[in-house]
Amino acid sequence: MALDSKIPEGKLEEKWNNYKEHAKLVNPANKRKMEILVVGTGLAGASAAATFAELGYKVKAFCFQDSPRRAHSIAAQGGINAAKNYKNDGDSVYRLFYDTIKGGDFRAREANVYRLASVSADIIDQCTAQGVPFAREYGGLLDNRSFGGVQVSRTFYARGQTGQQLLLGAYQALERQIGLGNLTMYNRHEMVDVVTIDGKARGIIARNLISGKLERYFGHAVVLATGGYGNVFYLSTNAMGSNVTAAWKAHKKGAYFGNPCYTQIHPTCIPVSGEYQSKLTLMSESLRNDGRVWVPKTKEDAKAIREGKKKPEDIKEDDRDYYLERKYPSYGNLCPRDIASRAAKEACDDGRGIVPSGLGVFLDFADAIKRLGIDVVKARYGELFPMYQNITNEDPLKTPMKIYPAVHYTMGGLWVDYELMTSVQGLYCLGEANFSDHGANRLGASALMQGLADGYFVVPYTIGNYLAGEIFTKAIPTDHPAFEEAEKAAKVRMEKLLAINGKHTVEDLHRKLGKIMWEYCGMARNAEGLTKARKLLGELRNEFWTDVKVPGTLTEFNPELDKAGRVADFIEFGELMVIDALNRNESCGGHFREEYSDQGEAKRDDENYLNVSAWEFTGVGADPVLHKEELKYENIKLQVRSYK
Repeated sequence: MALDSKIPEGKLEEKWNNYKEHAKLVNPANKRKMEILVVGTGLAGASAAATFAELGYKVKAFCFQDSPRRAHSIAAQGGINAAKNYKNDGDSVYRLFYDTIKGGDFRAREANVYRLASVSADIIDQCTAQGVPFAREYGGLLDNRSFGGVQVSRTFYARGQTGQQLLLGAYQALERQIGLGNLTMYNRHEMVDVVTIDGKARGIIARNLISGKLERYFGHAVVLATGGYGNVFYLSTNAMGSNVTAAWKAHKKGAYFGNPCYTQIHPTCIPVSGEYQSKLTLMSESLRNDGRVWVPKTKEDAKAIREGKKKPEDIKEDDRDYYLERKYPSYGNLCPRDIASRAAKEACDDGRGIVPSGLGVFLDFADAIKRLGIDVVKARYGELFPMYQNITNEDPLKTPMKIYPAVHYTMGGLWVDYELMTSVQGLYCLGEANFSDHGANRLGASALMQGLADGYFVVPYTIGNYLAGEIFTKAIPTDHPAFEEAEKAAKVRMEKLLAINGKHTVEDLHRKLGKIMWEYCGMARNAEGLTKARKLLGELRNEFWTDVKVPGTLTEFNPELDKAGRVADFIEFGELMVIDALNRNESCGGHFREEYSDQGEAKRDDENYLNVSAWEFTGVGADPVLHKEELKYENIKLQVRSYK
């Protein structure tokens, strides 16, 4: 199948308006007959479901948490980007567009990114109208701060809990539609398969996580908004429940997977402290506005700090290496995440790490406190400092924070066209679950922007263009053979997991998977390691299906069974991720192949890899088929990505 991205003709700045003006419409009477299933109720899913219902469609929304308020979107701390130019510092829609393309190392679609930048200002107006308590300046205007990879202040924030406040706004919109009877909410339901009929998505199979019952749901269209796959690494900043299952099931039903090797390693996380950990904690990138990153210049001083013989305050200013300011003077501590992460790894690999494991650097607020005063610094970052102190028992206002990179966000995801439809007709994908807007690296504060843009301002228009052709399709009964077959396959798989009765817990095998992925497909990769990883993953898949221990039964509340299904999908997905990383013989953004670098900097190959890798599933353990979407840059000149 040829990849048709459906990018509209015309000038870049006119494409989205032209699309909306010529898209097909569904009249109000017909909307009442159309059913849409939305899987996932984080920012993208909740905003989409609420907007669909407000437009008049019949909507069913599903989340595996006990409430949409539990979605991992709440964990976003730092802010949301928008080209409002409130600071009068030269920002514009074009500059946000350019920064996003450059930040993604020139591996994103121009048309999608420009649309994202152009609707960004509308998001702030929408959320302010909902009552989201954005930070304000003394005069009452909304405040802004800067984030990595940009030289303007365009990030709107609500202390250190921006994601939570934005999700509450979307949740209120969702609850309003539930109250009006336009939307039915299914909490504690996990999608375990997509149902396709004649090549179109026509429903899902969901498992009621309380009773264990498998249930069938029909929809004229299915929308996935289920987040990213960072937990393939086991240790990440993602919530423990975050998984790849919904996207992977869609992939196995024909949806292409785009750029799975693109993973973002966030530079400011609390370092790993022991084998017992099952999750890592993010410290917002906003802290790099006022925090300065450094390590000692000498290995001797670093060793003394690791052994507790010296404190950070004992290292004189001239003996500190503020390596981001040294290497990237134009952007300093606000260089993009992938670059800051690799620089931290480089310093630690040089033996200058400052925690017992050697994998940690300092983030120091002493200068900001001298310049602004402690009360101003505390007010800017809300609960971030107390959160750090509660976890580490150290006060970051008195001694520097200790940070190190960790898996945070995934730029890859299901391949979608300009309309956010996957390669399966009627199956849409929003937010972090799709690949569309960030290229090979996401700039900070752009995840919330994309999720809300997709849900509030993009898919409500594009889905109508498809549903206008479905108005004569009556609801398909869920006793249709396609539903029967999908439910049977899901049940057989779960029964197989329960019957293995092996020696290893799901958690043990997940941790083993994470170690393989981090070692060979983490912050740095090479052909030898990736080749080894593929072999190890095949062996791990066999071990999982012959020696995992899953207690309980199918028809009951069984979290271990739920997790077993997710980890089985992670192992299969990990193989695709490694294949993609092995296939892309270049370094770009979050994909750093050691063979393709120049003095530690990423070395792109625009001649051979200026494309999206869209993979087609051919079977578990089999080689997938690669489809390429060529990227065309007509408005931005390709150049070496420099922040120096």
